[in-house]
Amino acid sequence: YGLTLGPDEAYKFAKGGEVTATHGQIAKLKRPLDFLVIADHAEGLGSMQMLSKDDPTLLKSPRLQQWREWQKKGDSASRHAISKDSRENGRPPELELEEIRRPAWNQLIKASETYNEPGTFTALHGFEWSSVPKGSNLHRVVVFRDGADKVSQIMPYSFIDSGEPADLWKYMAAYEKEQQGRVLAIPHNGNLSNGLMFKPQMLDGKPFDTQYAKNRNKWEPLYEVTQMKGDGEAHPLLSPNDEFADFETWDKASLGGVPKEDSMIPYEYAREALQKGLTLETELGVNPFKFGMIGSTDSHTALSTPEEDNFYGKHSLGLEPNPKRMTNVIGRARDEVMLGWEQVASGYAAVWATENTREGIFDALNRKEVYATTGSRIGLRFFAGWEFDAKDAFSPNLARIGYSKGVPMGGDLSAAPKDKAPQFLIAASKDPDGANLDRIQVIKGWIDGTGNTQEKVFNVDWSDKTNRKENTAGQLAPVGNTLNVKQASYDNSIGASQLVTVWQDPTFDASQRAVYYVRVLEIPTPRWTTYDAARFGIQIPEGVATSLQERAYSSPIWYTP
Repeated sequence: YGLTLGPDEAYKFAKGGEVTATHGQIAKLKRPLDFLVIADHAEGLGSMQMLSKDDPTLLKSPRLQQWREWQKKGDSASRHAISKDSRENGRPPELELEEIRRPAWNQLIKASETYNEPGTFTALHGFEWSSVPKGSNLHRVVVFRDGADKVSQIMPYSFIDSGEPADLWKYMAAYEKEQQGRVLAIPHNGNLSNGLMFKPQMLDGKPFDTQYAKNRNKWEPLYEVTQMKGDGEAHPLLSPNDEFADFETWDKASLGGVPKEDSMIPYEYAREALQKGLTLETELGVNPFKFGMIGSTDSHTALSTPEEDNFYGKHSLGLEPNPKRMTNVIGRARDEVMLGWEQVASGYAAVWATENTREGIFDALNRKEVYATTGSRIGLRFFAGWEFDAKDAFSPNLARIGYSKGVPMGGDLSAAPKDKAPQFLIAASKDPDGANLDRIQVIKGWIDGTGNTQEKVFNVDWSDKTNRKENTAGQLAPVGNTLNVKQASYDNSIGASQLVTVWQDPTFDASQRAVYYVRVLEIPTPRWTTYDAARFGIQIPEGVATSLQERAYSSPIWYTP
């Protein structure tokens, strides 16, 4: 996509350094990141860079000679021509030669080793496995706990090797056995999977069996619930009573796949999958969808920028900051054209780790003590237990109490004491450089007495309780809106800097499986398109939202009778 930056610039930027973006702008984060995974696509790893250098091995192919001519033009039409040729005629086999891919993998490994600073900044080794059956997005990011001594002994697994997730897990199992290492996989959000991400069947159409469910549970402990290509928590068709379910929704047909149909949507969103997992556990004895939740950018600019006021877009060709990027084309899926304003400035992965090292970060990811944000650095704690009381929410040692009396996000409750419902200790704090908080919600999914799944959204704490009361349907009046669209500004005269509570489930039935997670909402703030309009003096296209409510999603806590 015309990218001129590489892994060195990506790490420098993540660590708070100033870099020059592909189109000459100076880019920098307000605050550095704590950790980063550069997960380049395993398929054709490094090949487009080698083609841009007129590599003679690649230029033996007449098709790649044509690709090089398109590449030289460097415009959107040429990029789409390469993409179309790849879809219609398959990928040129020269792109997968190890002599092409190995130097690129070695370069990524070297960069991660160079910029890894245990205790200060963690550079995790990883890659992206990009399965696209009939254009449906089933991508996984593969993350290693280990250093170069082990990771350098293997090559990234690509969909050219296999597009079936079970084969990726076999590769991961072989790595752990042969290298004595640790590895996990994180699926992209499923809204572009055309109903495949959470469909309880393998790609050959056979239904999940117990072993398949166990393997998915083991190798994929996390799910990317929000990223640049839309939010994947909930969908208004699935949760019509949730007023916040329609957030940055992408109902696209993915990468040239079959047209999107409503029947696909139940298999694409996290909330529905968490409920399906409860049902599958009763049938198979194991829950294949027992995942924690993180966010990521999925950017292809080498810049991790999920903030609305510092968003560099999906890729560098026409989507880094410029006056025309709102109406530039992101891509095409069948007859659909996706425009720049549809990009989502999201998201971040937050972890509660014992230390900022590869081991500490990986272990937190693997035990699901993690949460997602859509780009704001909201602080969030979530514990469940049977012995919390109201004063625990205001203790200066809230986390210590949470661990001593209960389990953290990603954990499990079972064996409910007689006549007791679970209590949840929840604390949320605003991004120090960002907006105040609107509310904390707990989303519950459960299997009722007839065996059907149910869901309910509870408002458990919110700002301005003096003037905002729940109505009989359990809904709150909006928090308000201080947005100045023309100036792309807001103020924190509404909302709360911190919300803390101990909440008890009023609908609990000790005989019913249940899953709980937290959603935290900020007050309305400008969307990235509003910042662009103010900075470049341009009009926002009709129908484009001017504001949004940034949010955080905790990993769930499960109750099993």
